[in-house]
Amino acid sequence: MCGIFSIFSRDGEPIPPQILHGSKHSLRELAYRQSGKQRHRGPDSTGVYVIASEGVAMVHERLQIVGVAEGDQPFVSEDGNLILVANGEIYNYLELSAEIAKRRGSYNPKSDCHVILELYKDYGVDLLDHISGMFAFALYDRRTKEVLLARDPVGIIPMYVGEDEAGNLWVASEMKCLVDICPKVETFTPGAARFGKVGLLQTCWQFQQQWIKNVPTQHCDLVLLRSKLESAVRSHLQCDVPFGALLSGGVDSSLIASIATKIMRKKDPNFRLKTFSVGLKDAPDLKAARLVAKYIDSDHKEIFFNVDEALDNIRDLVYHLETYDVSTVRCSIPMLLLARDIKSTGIKMSLSGEGADELFGGYLYFHKAPNYEDFHEELVKRVRQLHLSDCLRANKVTMAKGLELRVPFLDTGFVNHVMQIRPEDKIPGPLNKFGGEQQKRMEKYVLRAAFADNYLPDDVLWRQKEQFSDGVGYDLIHCLRQDTASHVTDEEFTGAALRFPFNTPATKEAYYYRCIFAEQFPGESAMRTVVKWAPRRDWGCPEDPSGLAQAVHQTHKE
Repeated sequence: MCGIFSIFSRDGEPIPPQILHGSKHSLRELAYRQSGKQRHRGPDSTGVYVIASEGVAMVHERLQIVGVAEGDQPFVSEDGNLILVANGEIYNYLELSAEIAKRRGSYNPKSDCHVILELYKDYGVDLLDHISGMFAFALYDRRTKEVLLARDPVGIIPMYVGEDEAGNLWVASEMKCLVDICPKVETFTPGAARFGKVGLLQTCWQFQQQWIKNVPTQHCDLVLLRSKLESAVRSHLQCDVPFGALLSGGVDSSLIASIATKIMRKKDPNFRLKTFSVGLKDAPDLKAARLVAKYIDSDHKEIFFNVDEALDNIRDLVYHLETYDVSTVRCSIPMLLLARDIKSTGIKMSLSGEGADELFGGYLYFHKAPNYEDFHEELVKRVRQLHLSDCLRANKVTMAKGLELRVPFLDTGFVNHVMQIRPEDKIPGPLNKFGGEQQKRMEKYVLRAAFADNYLPDDVLWRQKEQFSDGVGYDLIHCLRQDTASHVTDEEFTGAALRFPFNTPATKEAYYYRCIFAEQFPGESAMRTVVKWAPRRDWGCPEDPSGLAQAVHQTHKE
């Protein structure tokens, strides 16, 4: 995992020195300075490659995870014609390396991402049909002065593109590197690749699957579902540094930790996974996580925080997240505190359970889905917007502290398998038809049922969904609403639509986050990179994104 940054001249000619903040900068100085705004993503090394005569600068901020000794980037081909900066993990790189070696006689990859460079030699832009993982990369071909940009199917890894006033192309892992230079900034589309000369880039690859356009009819096979998730976790364990797992006490992160433990103990019977949980004192997540840690015999650590610590971090969070979405900010507060503590222990990579709620319909508002078609369409929407919410949060918050987060539920093969299961088997509530038993109405039932034997204690396996910002302590949401509202006057809030006509804040909390964002990321294009996460109002759901607001939440029955 890392941060990537690139500047590509519009006409392939040298870019003259730029005046920035009152000082003249060469192309190299400019690239190094702007990429420095995301240097937290790669605390282990910074690599810079500049072709001044062609107006190209490529920077890589590295967090060493795989290929520690030889994996520093940018990667340059032996003939000097291809330059690559890549962010992420290619989980099938060992298989690809073996295939490359078979074709050429020998090949030893410098790291997992190095195969991208070699596959481009063999397949050109079609290399994207061969790699599997989480990634975002920029590749420059000096022979044709063409650029290839690509991002993984779900958008686990962030990437932004911008255009300066001269028409030069800018690329970065985080928007903060671009906003003070580029009047036009946009989120690079997940599951897509663009190729061509600067100013003429065209989409050359798109992630396409039947489940995106059609309601699936495939019945759920619990044995196959279990096997697919175990394979996804196994592939995500490739790592050359110490790793651990987030353990919220919910079924998703708990399953990932349990599966990883079983896999590792086949290699080493004495293996103990390092697990971490976070919360206010007596938080429901902490209690559930203790049960799991004891059950899987992990080396468990609890991180406690108080409300004042949470409030202290809001401004920093908006800066790192690059969003003003209420749900994303709320969930990120405990995760930032957790990431900081994990990194301090020497852990560089952690597993997590993001993605399961989008794949299986785990959010409590899915109980309100009126029919199978609407349920599936909402799942597709949630999966395709993960890069704007959960993936954005999971990646940027942990990388703010130099910690890589891996999300096995979002393995491309697993995503395709689950999204091809018919909605009748996944929908929560009385419409569920899995096995024909009407008592099977809990959200994510098929996932829970697939691991019902000796993976988790029943109290956790069948625990109701808690959104992360709720499960770390119910007081957090109340205090956030109260404190943020104190920063906004009634007069200011009355004028919200005039100040913010796009994505107008509906609450004082939302208004407060929006003001911070506008200060840190000025300009209309930055504002339009954000999409609000909210339950379906047309299903009769309240606007507040908290699971506590949903009628089906257990607190409403106590």
